[in-house]
Amino acid sequence: MTDHSQSHSSEQKQPRKAAAMAAAASTTSMMTRPQLLHLFSRFSFLTSLPEVKARIADAVRDKQEAVAVTTEIQEEILREMGIDPSFGIGCLGKVNVMYEDDMELMVKFYRFVAKEEMAIDEAELDPREFAEKLHAQHKLQEQMRKYNPESQSVILETLRKQLESANFDTDASILAPEQIQEIVEN
Repeated sequence: MTDHSQSHSSEQKQPRKAAAMAAAASTTSMMTRPQLLHLFSRFSFLTSLPEVKARIADAVRDKQEAVAVTTEIQEEILREMGIDPSFGIGCLGKVNVMYEDDMELMVKFYRFVAKEEMAIDEAELDPREFAEKLHAQHKLQEQMRKYNPESQSVILETLRKQLESANFDTDASILAPEQIQEIVEN
């Protein structure tokens, strides 16, 4: 009888765990760190797939906003995770406030934002413009690696503010080496 109850318990353990994670997210005002990391990782994986890139490009050709498609992909991932999509998308807007002291999470969040931006740019720009944008992004990453984590955090925060003030215009996401140096010195 004990063996039967143990096997019954282990069968229910996985769904209970998923339900507990979903319930925890829905009763708090923010997604958990592991949930955010999963979302970032899954989104990065999916947007690297040729069929997902084609889905975004097709939407652009059909005069749809590429950001609407990337948001839709994020919502699909959130549903897979058992999280209400509107709650999850709302949480993304609060990551930089709720997790500002978690440098590792913030770096992964900014990578997630950059990955979304690149997926959109790849769909919207011609190949030459996209290659230039990619090159500028790599140069920024090389510059960032020269600084300690605290300085990187300040640079990323400055970049976030610059993007917000430019209404997330992708051209605002590039900082010249001189700008980075000035940010670190101040």
